[in-house]
Amino acid sequence: MWTPWVVFVGALATVTAQSVDSCPGYTASNVVTTDSTVTADLSLAGPACNVYGYELGALKLVVEYQTDTRLHVQIYDNVQAVYQVPSSVVPRPDSTTSSTAGASALQFSYVESPFSFSVKRAGSDEVIFDTTGFPLIFESQYLRLRTALPANPNIYGLGEDTDPFRRPTSDYIRTLWSRDAYTVPSYTNLYGNHPIYFDSRPSSGETHGVFLLNSNGMDIMIDSDDAGQYLEYNTIGGIVDLYFLAGPSPIEVAQQYSDVIGLPTMMPYWGFGFHQCRYGMQDVYEVADVVFNYSAANIPLETMWTDIDYMDLRKVFTLDPDRFPLEKMQELVHQLHNNDQHYIVMVDPAVAYQDYPPFNDGASAGTFMKTSNGTIFQGVVWPGITAFPDWFNPNTQDYWNSQFESFFSPDTGVDIDGLWIDMNEASNFCPYPCSDPAGFAASNGDPPAPPAVRSSNPQSLPGWPSDFQPGGAASAKFRRQTTNSSMMGVPNRDFINPPYAIHNAAGSISDLTLATDLIHANGYAEYDTHNMYGTMMSSASRNAMLNRRPGLRPLVITRSTFAGAGSHVGHWLGDNTATWDKYQISIAESMAFSAIYQVPMVGADVCGYAGVTTDTLCARWATLGAFQPFYRNHGSIGFPPHEFYRWPLTTAAAQMAIKARYQLLDYLYTAFYQQTVDGTPLINPMFFIYPSDANTLPIQTQYFYGSSLLISPVMDENSTDVSIYLPNDQFYDFFSYMPIKGSGAGVSLTDIDYTQIPVYIKGGAVIPIREDGANTTAGLRMLDFNLLVAPGIDGKASGALYLDDGVSIDQPATSNIAFAYDGSSLSMSGTFGYDAGVSIANIVLLGVTNGANGTGTYNSTAQTLTFKANKPLTGGFSMTLM
Repeated sequence: MWTPWVVFVGALATVTAQSVDSCPGYTASNVVTTDSTVTADLSLAGPACNVYGYELGALKLVVEYQTDTRLHVQIYDNVQAVYQVPSSVVPRPDSTTSSTAGASALQFSYVESPFSFSVKRAGSDEVIFDTTGFPLIFESQYLRLRTALPANPNIYGLGEDTDPFRRPTSDYIRTLWSRDAYTVPSYTNLYGNHPIYFDSRPSSGETHGVFLLNSNGMDIMIDSDDAGQYLEYNTIGGIVDLYFLAGPSPIEVAQQYSDVIGLPTMMPYWGFGFHQCRYGMQDVYEVADVVFNYSAANIPLETMWTDIDYMDLRKVFTLDPDRFPLEKMQELVHQLHNNDQHYIVMVDPAVAYQDYPPFNDGASAGTFMKTSNGTIFQGVVWPGITAFPDWFNPNTQDYWNSQFESFFSPDTGVDIDGLWIDMNEASNFCPYPCSDPAGFAASNGDPPAPPAVRSSNPQSLPGWPSDFQPGGAASAKFRRQTTNSSMMGVPNRDFINPPYAIHNAAGSISDLTLATDLIHANGYAEYDTHNMYGTMMSSASRNAMLNRRPGLRPLVITRSTFAGAGSHVGHWLGDNTATWDKYQISIAESMAFSAIYQVPMVGADVCGYAGVTTDTLCARWATLGAFQPFYRNHGSIGFPPHEFYRWPLTTAAAQMAIKARYQLLDYLYTAFYQQTVDGTPLINPMFFIYPSDANTLPIQTQYFYGSSLLISPVMDENSTDVSIYLPNDQFYDFFSYMPIKGSGAGVSLTDIDYTQIPVYIKGGAVIPIREDGANTTAGLRMLDFNLLVAPGIDGKASGALYLDDGVSIDQPATSNIAFAYDGSSLSMSGTFGYDAGVSIANIVLLGVTNGANGTGTYNSTAQTLTFKANKPLTGGFSMTLM
């Protein structure tokens, strides 16, 4: 996997590559230690080995005690020529040192020769990172850093992937390199890259995090040898830029990581409603049919989506004039908006290399990626030959803004409410070197032939405009007219075939993506920045949405992500399959993105994107998806449609699931808001809530929705039974309110209908729910609340409710409300700036075994006491319940 000859730039001579085992490592000198920093020079401890490039002989070590729980360790070349992740893409946390070695929960120590370092906890001396015995290798195209791990470690993170949530520990490789990963196969690199891991130690009950800020391609290996268990980074560039997060609880690690890469952005309230999409819609009539059929089936639909079908021969910023004409698209959007519904379409980064305004505008502004001879780089995507925006080009944001402003104009275009961005790894159908993109596009059938044109809608849609009825007039065709310390990277690198070959499932690093020898407008190489292309498009697209709708929170959902993407966008889990294993692993994926990567607006394509689903799988997935932050049914072209109304079983499952979701939507919204404030995860693995219970460490088929609802879905095909784990705590069935005492053991559940999902309230919670479901989130916001008071083992409970207008970035008024139950009385306090116009209608006290002790209405079967409250959400109150 490595090249036998490399060029050593210092001597300008070829040398024979040797084994990495012969590399000498470094020696530390000129060590300077202060209360808050450690600095040192690192020099090669022996002859250079030059295995995967030429050795960097002079390095710099900088250690900062940035906060009491965060330690920053950097190792970089002394002239800072080696590429580093630009702060314009990943802003750094406040660099002002605010801690000292004496106050820090973490302690850095080192050995001068051969240089190694370790990080340990200050109180217990538990070592959490240790490079002793593993020489650092720092070459022009290869960086290796290895740390020892305890036996049988519990490692989480390092995605994106569909591998087990708790990482395998033998012969396991996680490759980080963005690729178009159709069917999201396990044990391969997928769309995004998040080089952060959580390490939970049952011996201490504590968890820490380690984040490597490096955007180069890499293999992260977890394995063991004679020296013991280890984790090893093998990157094809960049520097050592490590952030150690002390925790000690998993939730605290998540919060600390959000301080490093940025807090997630808040989403609009309506974005948490139910969404529907399907690739392969014949025309705007079929889109309207789907909207109408959901209404006819009494299944709430908040947002309708359209895939690339709407485009003219798959060209971005165009409409198919025969199948999706402007006039009818505007009528569709108007109809949705009149019903308090929303509309979203897809935009890809690749722009058709054709004589049409979006390409001409981009070419004139010089915003597309260029080859070394100055010509526009050509790839092949859906419209055929394509060009790709250079997100580092200073003109690109204005170009992107102008395309959005024109094409999505409320007056003359398609007035979308949110945005879906895809193919932004970036995907390129043409294998490297793609020397004949025109020939490849023709042989590959790009663009694909459009479907037949229909002059009118064959289905009658009562309540819709006449243009959408059988015999309606066809619209006229519409065609839119409209030097050294640069940190840019060292010279003499092979950008196409680096000496160290990462385990990229697509093959060479330039295969099926942009050529990695392309140089961006500001001098960065695509080789170094490839993994950030999707996140840079995400940021630019969010800005373009803000430009056309200033002040309103954009809902932008992306496929490719990098560390910090949650500050801009949400993420759907890509092109999965309609199979039970992808239904199962979607839980682990969502836990990883929300709890570890700080991308909380996340969810899978419900019922499966590719393949033929079944009514039972789709019904189970409808109930699971309702308890994910992002909830969308989506299917692919070439397979039978699977909208929820297609089967009686899925109709019933969706009706139940969406009603439960909507009743809990403010609970979800409050938890999401909290993650945008301090990084507290919305979706929690069980060990996040029960960090001292080692039995929770391997669980990846149950999770907490917020901090108080345990979701335990049926996992297996053709089954109505499931075995779950209940910690030693008090729980209540969410649907029946019946109390259930966990004992830290497995529990077998049987006869779970396909329209149901086991959900348990964790004792100690006060949960606000709407009195009923609704057809839209706008209607939902008009309904009063009930409070579910679920006492814990100690008889107490607490909860929260956040209220705002649901759409504004800068809120004119908000309410942050706290509920507390002390075993006798319930109180509501906090701030009450936002008048929601609704009240607390009823209070339901759970787990009451003797109704005579209270003054409410007693239900002996559910063991509940219900109290009429009728308390407005404009001020506090206290009420005696027992």
